[in-house]
Amino acid sequence: MCTGRAFDRLAYAYLLGLYLGDGHIISKRKQHHLSIFCGEAHPGLIDEAESAIRRVMPVPRTARRHRNGCVEVKSFTQHWTCLFPQHGPGKKHDRPILLTSWQQEIVDAHPWDFIRGLVHSDGCRTMNWTTRVVGGVKKKYEYPRYWFTNVSDDIRQLYTDTLDKLGIEWTHCTRAGKKYNISVARRASVALMDAHVGPKY
Repeated sequence: MCTGRAFDRLAYAYLLGLYLGDGHIISKRKQHHLSIFCGEAHPGLIDEAESAIRRVMPVPRTARRHRNGCVEVKSFTQHWTCLFPQHGPGKKHDRPILLTSWQQEIVDAHPWDFIRGLVHSDGCRTMNWTTRVVGGVKKKYEYPRYWFTNVSDDIRQLYTDTLDKLGIEWTHCTRAGKKYNISVARRASVALMDAHVGPKY
């Protein structure tokens, strides 16, 4: 942004979701490095995270570091804080997380890529089940559900605001006493999420 150089905005929408979920920036003198943490059980996600970084910022080098069940995908350049002005001291949920006008324009243009990045970082697709009595017989039914869990009220709001614009029905759930969970379970909404997001891979 500070140089006026064009960058891949679709890839940025996805990378922004990854960063808000499982990313951070460490600042050093004349350099900043962006880290995106991915579960090592999802090699496709790791490849896609690195690809998004390269498409947004193709010049600096990237690296992977294996750490306790996850892979840290890293990239080094002085411009990451320019592209992610949400960077700041402390944890994300302890400070306001708001999008700039140019970031919001990108999210509005590529909402599914933003949602996909958020789900691929702090979300999942699971199979839930329930029982019903039909004709006097208890039957078990399974159905898919998408979860998104983040401690930051602002990041959850960005997620649900974007879901609203896409016509996705969601509910705010309390699990284990924590109100950090957004659920998408309605059949039509899950079908849209499946078509545009899908499970981690």
